[in-house]
Amino acid sequence: MSLLDVEGLRVTFGGVAAVDDVSFTVDDGSLVGLIGPNGAGKTTCIEALTGYLPQATGQVRFLGRDLTGVAPHRRAQLGLARTFQSVELFDDLTVRENLRAAANRRTVWQSLRDLVAPRWHNDESVIDRALDVVGLADAADALPTELSQGQRKLAGVARALACRPRLVLLDEPAAGLDATETLALGRRLRDVVDDGVTILLVDHDMGLVLGTCDQIVVLDFGRVLSTGTPDRVRRDERVLAAYLGDDVVGPSEGRPS
Repeated sequence: MSLLDVEGLRVTFGGVAAVDDVSFTVDDGSLVGLIGPNGAGKTTCIEALTGYLPQATGQVRFLGRDLTGVAPHRRAQLGLARTFQSVELFDDLTVRENLRAAANRRTVWQSLRDLVAPRWHNDESVIDRALDVVGLADAADALPTELSQGQRKLAGVARALACRPRLVLLDEPAAGLDATETLALGRRLRDVVDDGVTILLVDHDMGLVLGTCDQIVVLDFGRVLSTGTPDRVRRDERVLAAYLGDDVVGPSEGRPS
């Protein structure tokens, strides 16, 4: 079943199209990669899908609902979560407390009421589950400054999961990670999908994307260059020429186990 449908998406800046006529789908229960070099329009696409940038034309449908004009916070409430390239954690809060802050969906009236009579309403099991899925259960009481860079990235993913989303858009989660941390991240992302959360992954690490994703969308100057399975994209001559060159991940490098 299609969870996210993007049709003819176009985003412009001063008349210049950063994303131009982009169409793709994300099926429920899948891990889809969105790749391309700097300037290809990946982050702009994420910003438009989550409502942080307006779309000039096109349509974005999530769970069958047209998201045109829907504010970012409302999209998050519908189950469309995201992470950012820079992991902005509260360094004076523990990992668990960071997740609590994200999971605490308070209305204005509830917030005012809690100034007089504070109460905790969130289901702690949601936070426990998010920490367990990304492998940070043992670090729940640690401060972000005590974590490795790879763990901080996973904490950002866990924070998004604490919002109980159906789809998470991950923007460059492997940036700054070494090979070992990236491999561990790939395994954890598969665990997230197996736990029932669909992922749209944006990243430059071809080993991570080709070895982890079920389907891949390739952007080139804001337009879709190629789509398909990792094997198909791996063998697409246009992709090889534009992005991968001699650094293509070999056929023997499969999905992280």
